[in-house]
Amino acid sequence: QIELAESGGGLVQAGGSLTLSCVGSGRTLKSNVMGWFRQAPGQEREFVATIRRRSRTTYYADAVKARFTISIDNARNEVALQMSSLKPEDTAVYYCAADRPLSSTYPINYYTRQDAYDIWGQGTQVTVSA
Repeated sequence: QIELAESGGGLVQAGGSLTLSCVGSGRTLKSNVMGWFRQAPGQEREFVATIRRRSRTTYYADAVKARFTISIDNARNEVALQMSSLKPEDTAVYYCAADRPLSSTYPINYYTRQDAYDIWGQGTQVTVSA
C-alpha cells in the first residue's frame, strides 16, 4: 500500500522553479510532522524541509533556506515543496516522509533526522541543468 505519493519532479534549467507535491493516505492522516529529504547520486539522503501539521511551523536546511518553501494542506493531506532559484546541486531524488502517527512531538529541528520519520514515499527525480 502506497501511503505517500510524490509528484511534480522533472527537468528544469538553473534559475528555474518547480513545485513538488506529496499526497498522503492511510496512517499518514494521523502524522504530526511531514518532511522532504533528497538524495543525490553517490551521496547519502539529506534533510531538506519539514512542517508541523497543526501549527505549520517550518524548518529548512541551510542549503535551501530562502529558495524553497514547504506548505501543507490538511484537508487534502498534501504537502508541497515550492523550489525556486534552482541550482544544479539541487539535482536529486526527492522523498516525502511522515512521522509515526500519534507519536510524541519534539522540537522542530529534531525532524531533520531521518529516523524521526516512519513512512516514506518512493521519490521523484528533480534534475537541474546548468
